[in-house]
Amino acid sequence: MSKEKKEKVKKDRSKATCRTTIGGQAVIEGVMMKGPHSVATAVRSATGDITVENKYTKSAKERNWFLRLPFIRGVVNLVTQLFEGTGIMMRSAEVYGDFAEPSKFDKWVSDKLKINPMNILMTFSVILGLVIAVGLFVFLPNFLAGLICDHIPAIDTSSLRSLWYSLIEGGIMLVIFISYILAVSIMKDIRRVFMYHGAEHKTIACFEHGLDLTVENAKKMKREHSRCGTTFLFFVIAVSIMVFVLINFMLEKCGLLITVDQTSAYKVANVFIRLGFKLLFVPVVAGISYELLKLLAKSDCLFVRILRAPGMLLQKLTTREPDDDMLEVAIVAFKTVLEMEENPNVPERKFSINVPYGVARSRFEKLAPSADEADIDWLFVEIMGCKRSEVKDLKVLSKEQYDAGELIAKKMATGLPFQYAVGYCDFYGVKISVNQNVLIPRPETEELVEKAIEIVNGKKETLGDEQRVLDLCTGSGAIATVLALKTGARVTASDVSAPALDVARANALNGGANIDFLLSNMFEKLEGKFDVIVSNPPYIPSKDIETLDLKVKSFEPRLALDGAEDGLKFYRIIAKNLDAYLAEDGVLLLEFGINQADAIRSIFEGFQVEILKDIEGVERIAVVKRV
Repeated sequence: MSKEKKEKVKKDRSKATCRTTIGGQAVIEGVMMKGPHSVATAVRSATGDITVENKYTKSAKERNWFLRLPFIRGVVNLVTQLFEGTGIMMRSAEVYGDFAEPSKFDKWVSDKLKINPMNILMTFSVILGLVIAVGLFVFLPNFLAGLICDHIPAIDTSSLRSLWYSLIEGGIMLVIFISYILAVSIMKDIRRVFMYHGAEHKTIACFEHGLDLTVENAKKMKREHSRCGTTFLFFVIAVSIMVFVLINFMLEKCGLLITVDQTSAYKVANVFIRLGFKLLFVPVVAGISYELLKLLAKSDCLFVRILRAPGMLLQKLTTREPDDDMLEVAIVAFKTVLEMEENPNVPERKFSINVPYGVARSRFEKLAPSADEADIDWLFVEIMGCKRSEVKDLKVLSKEQYDAGELIAKKMATGLPFQYAVGYCDFYGVKISVNQNVLIPRPETEELVEKAIEIVNGKKETLGDEQRVLDLCTGSGAIATVLALKTGARVTASDVSAPALDVARANALNGGANIDFLLSNMFEKLEGKFDVIVSNPPYIPSKDIETLDLKVKSFEPRLALDGAEDGLKFYRIIAKNLDAYLAEDGVLLLEFGINQADAIRSIFEGFQVEILKDIEGVERIAVVKRV
């Protein structure tokens, strides 16, 4: 090493005055940092924003005294990190964009057992991870070492067989460990986790060197760190070799291995005997390794650096050079922990999970394949509180908005109209509740209402607020509610359907409209004459019902659609009773179907009939007066 380089190294070491116990862990697209009393995880979401989740934790001093004992604390820390690390890894994946549909099992667990499926998944993941770890790093090396020793006569008959066995086993463990790291690093997601691992180390090193926590300063730091978990794992392998040498020696000296019969069956039995005892000593290995890691992290002398060298070398495999965005994420997590350690009043918070608009729209369209583009647009209007013209400019949704939209889309999966899925529609500026007991009010009916408002308000000069208005076949009560609110007239609303009247009453109550409701089959139970009668009766010919759009024929009430053979049954009933129920100067307003205008003129022969076109140019509204 040149003199200049030695001076630089010496100068860098002199800066390391800001010792810290804060450690970290790389997660999916983020970094978790943990201090004595707090933990914070920063994750960059799919939208490019950094979101943070933080909470306070109990320090080691606040735990049970037994759990703070040397060697015991190492085992406790290992188990804690397994569960916490797995949990935060799953949470970070959710932040980054894991919006998969819950499985039937997840739904069953959540609904029947009242247990969060994520907790079960996390526990299962930890257990599975431990089983795989034991299989790869304990059972397999134990089995292969026994196999090798048994087939090499010089070792099998040697007085140092236990030592050779343990060294071979340790070597196999190290080879498996390195091979495993190399294998998983092929995966793109794991490589990015390794990059975040490097960002975590550089950030901590930047602080320990007394530098401002900036991306530029952190970039200059090494990506290896003395307190890294990779070094800990190397210590585990090294310590296990020494511990397992002792175990193998004791097993042989105490006569616990089968030596009478050296057939294959007994050799396999010896493998499992060794395995059982080694599993019992795994906590001992973990405890010793943890204390060794903490001890060596307190010094940076040559001897300590030599002991740490293999672990630091392995970190070149488990860390990668991070980009600036990753360093920014790690710095945010570290600063959050620093702030929480200095100020216990910093509020805890959960991840702010945002879903890209494109991801959400694709998901909703997949859930509700029969929904057209307009329905999906209105879904976004509903959950975002925006105008339809603004939907195309949306960038992200909050997780709460996404969940609300997903719930609506699932209701629409069978073809259920959007209005039924959300439970309401906007009609002439008034929020009208709807369900499958009533028709969904159409835009053309708003034109009928607009004409009715004009006529009712025009009669105020002569009749005042005492004029009587009838909404015949009221359904949801949309027409009656709007007329009552916009004119102040005395409105009566009737319908043959009791469930429909329940919806109509609720709409009047919610809108603050004063309306008299009557369960009646057309004019059957009505009394007196009305100054204005408005009606949008069923007008679809019976034979045409099955040709209607699936959303209409399958979900809207047939009672409100079917106008009998030619669709004009109810218009004839109205014409027959008009003299008895329409005031002398009264006006009847009707909505009717396409190509029914001539039939309406014929039915109301003897009355003055004016046919109005809707905004699409279709003859749609009849204004009927006495001659």
